[in-house]
Amino acid sequence: MITMTSLDAQSRFGELVDTAQREPVLITRRGRPVSVMLSPSGGATRMLAQFLEVVAGLEPLRGDAASAEFTRVRAKLGRVAAQEGLTEEALAALLDDSAR
Repeated sequence: MITMTSLDAQSRFGELVDTAQREPVLITRRGRPVSVMLSPSGGATRMLAQFLEVVAGLEPLRGDAASAEFTRVRAKLGRVAAQEGLTEEALAALLDDSAR
């Protein structure tokens, strides 16, 4: 993952957009992360994977904390998916398609 300061992101916006097409770009202000730029060009699955990679890089979880957070996020995603009508079969098909 590339890191840019907010000043660099402003003055080199075209480069920021081009770089985000290839990999996530973390934008910092005064040395602290303030934003992440992701490109939707690779599809939702790739974007989600990039987002999870960024989150893991910013605040890595280990052991029981990682397991508890995974369970919490999975439950929340399951509720959202159910509300949107995503079935187990549709999810399996999506995952099969993304593996190819």
